Amino acid sequence: MNLPPDNPVQTAIPNWQALAADIQRWGQALGFQKLGISDTRLDEAERHLLDWLQEGRHGRMAYMERHGQKRSRPAELEPGTVSVISARLDYLPSRSADPEAILGDPQKAYISRYALGRDYHKVMRKRMQQLATRIEQAIGPFGYRVFTDSAPVLEKAIAEKAGLGWIGKHSNLLAEQTGSWFFLGEIYTDLPLPTSLPTGSKAANHCGTCTACIDACPTRAIVAPYKVDARLCISYLTIELREAIPEALRPLMGNRIYGCDDCQLVCPWNRFAQPTAETDFLPRHALDDITLLELFAWSEAAFLQRTEGSPIRRIGYECWLRNIAVALGNAPTSADIISALQARQHHASPLVREHVLWALQQHLS
Repeated sequence: MNLPPDNPVQTAIPNWQALAADIQRWGQALGFQKLGISDTRLDEAERHLLDWLQEGRHGRMAYMERHGQKRSRPAELEPGTVSVISARLDYLPSRSADPEAILGDPQKAYISRYALGRDYHKVMRKRMQQLATRIEQAIGPFGYRVFTDSAPVLEKAIAEKAGLGWIGKHSNLLAEQTGSWFFLGEIYTDLPLPTSLPTGSKAANHCGTCTACIDACPTRAIVAPYKVDARLCISYLTIELREAIPEALRPLMGNRIYGCDDCQLVCPWNRFAQPTAETDFLPRHALDDITLLELFAWSEAAFLQRTEGSPIRRIGYECWLRNIAVALGNAPTSADIISALQARQHHASPLVREHVLWALQQHLS
């Protein structure tokens, strides 16, 4: 945390309510769709997290348990934290191919909508830092640290307490008249700001009896309302997992090569979602409407060049080919697909070879 000496702000700024209103105004001027302020008590979320970890539903994501309870106790992660500013930035591209049409075409590659443009970490973190700097300009130095999905932070639980929305049955944050196509960012701060909701409360849940997300999950990863088994989730399998994808799950992945949006696409609240005005989130290199064969033909140099500044680069070239090989195995048999797979069957990577051979078996057996 950027801690100032002697913390002069506590006595220099007595009107915290006015400052909270200013933060809302400054955030909106920076392009955030909504901001909220919460305290640091996350007891319920902590119990949910510990149960989830105990059940092993985090899979190979060892980082989820690496920091102990710092994830659910902001003041332990950043000593001095008493308030959290949470912000929402919409990302649904205004110009992109219809996602359901892409999912319905097994020759095409489906990439999660959040990953079509510039890496959200870069965009969101810069914007959150600008907000922190604006606060500093107004009141002087204060203690803070900016986060954007980059540290052990329970961002959805914090946003729920800050009034930005509620955690849906698919475990994503939902907002009325908005849906769930947005990123979250946080500023942990030592400023004793008034909370957006009464202390101890959180945003009301409006999922009701709806189970659309649970019913739509291709791999049945939503094992119960509000509980996702990452080991079954296509987003986990294509992004987080660095090993072989379990064979039983491969046919269920369809043409999804990076992430999965099915639970969001069927959510009734997303009927109200508005496209973002952020040009950074517009699709790059036609990734919203491109064939599996074209992507499978990319060399490693092409992959690195075309995913520069993209969240996709984090999975690396081997997992990229692994994921596409699975999708090609699920596509209708054609001479072009068999030829492309055969060209990769002696790839230097054992991981790639395994998935290419599996895909070939789907077409030649």
